Amino acid sequence: MSDGAISQDEIDALLSGVDMGGIAGGSSPSLNIDTSVLEKFADGIKDELKSKLNSMTGSDFSVETPSVEVIDRDQLLAKLPEMVVAVMADFSTGLKGDHLFVLSTEFAQKLTGLINKEEQAELDDMALSVISEVVSNHSGSEITELSKEGKLPGLAANPPEAVHVPKAMVRIPQGKFCLFTYTYSLDSQNYVLWEAVASGVAEEMVKALGGGVAELDPVSAAGGGLGGFMGQPQQQMGGMPNMGMGMQPQMGMGAMPNMGMQQPQMGMGAMPNMGMGMQPQMPGGQILGMNMPNVQSIQFPNLMGGSGSAEQGNIGLIMDVFMEMTVELGRTKKQIKEILGMGEGTIIELDKLAGEPVDILVNHKPIAKGEVVVIDENFGVRVTEILSPMERVSDLH
Repeated sequence: MSDGAISQDEIDALLSGVDMGGIAGGSSPSLNIDTSVLEKFADGIKDELKSKLNSMTGSDFSVETPSVEVIDRDQLLAKLPEMVVAVMADFSTGLKGDHLFVLSTEFAQKLTGLINKEEQAELDDMALSVISEVVSNHSGSEITELSKEGKLPGLAANPPEAVHVPKAMVRIPQGKFCLFTYTYSLDSQNYVLWEAVASGVAEEMVKALGGGVAELDPVSAAGGGLGGFMGQPQQQMGGMPNMGMGMQPQMGMGAMPNMGMQQPQMGMGAMPNMGMGMQPQMPGGQILGMNMPNVQSIQFPNLMGGSGSAEQGNIGLIMDVFMEMTVELGRTKKQIKEILGMGEGTIIELDKLAGEPVDILVNHKPIAKGEVVVIDENFGVRVTEILSPMERVSDLH
């Protein structure tokens, strides 16, 4: 960005709360989930998923053993092609959290072509509805299995919604999350279906399946590097606290080493001042000098919600960035011979009716509609409608 410009991917990432080289965001806390439980679950339903896919396409797909890993947004983006079909199917009852499916454009076109019996299928609204149906079958199989034997009674998900967008625009779960990878094969060609579930959803799935979530050690839970001072229990050795710094005071009859600036006096000699706001404790529980400080574990914020302030901060980073705004009167398609045959006076008919709202685009992406006006001697446009986020995304395919 030496010229002061900023790419669309960087803008999308900033608005999504992504760490772009240390500008915004921070490190995600460790997430320890027993992925072997989820892998066993995925492996148990893979044959049913393959059977449903073969039934819909009339083909003979095979599926490899699924894998499950804990990753973050950057790691997932590194796996994805530039353009993807993303399908949101968030859980609505029984579980709460992001539930995302992603597949490549080629896989989506292959499935659409097989199901609709057409060659070189375009990813239009009809094709995306077909992909949504494929994902609905996949999600339905998972819900059926997770609901068995009262594991997660009443489990349900929102209807899948598929969009064909650049990978930077996909709504990926925040922080660490679990990624399921299903690899399908047909005619020696491999296709991948990725499934991402938010950390909270993954934890509940593991518990429902009889597994558990691994506990973080106290140092990791507190951010590491501070030993016994951040949530780690103090060890008592002869009535003295364990300083957690590799030094253990010795009880004796003479002078003790000076660990701080002052040495409170005891009858048998001088006890060390630890220099950390902590005073020695005798076996009877009596505190010498000042009271022990109230040491508590760090409480990290919940990354599943409350992102409003972070979003405001991220948006503030790009407030001074210039973006190209254009107004599109209409479009049409012409054959090359027609284009070469155009001359002065040629009239080109557009796809919009007279008086119909024009499209307002930012960085070539539609954001609003308006009507053309004249301001002094210049053309202008009066905004009449702001497109919803879903409308903006649907216009990108």
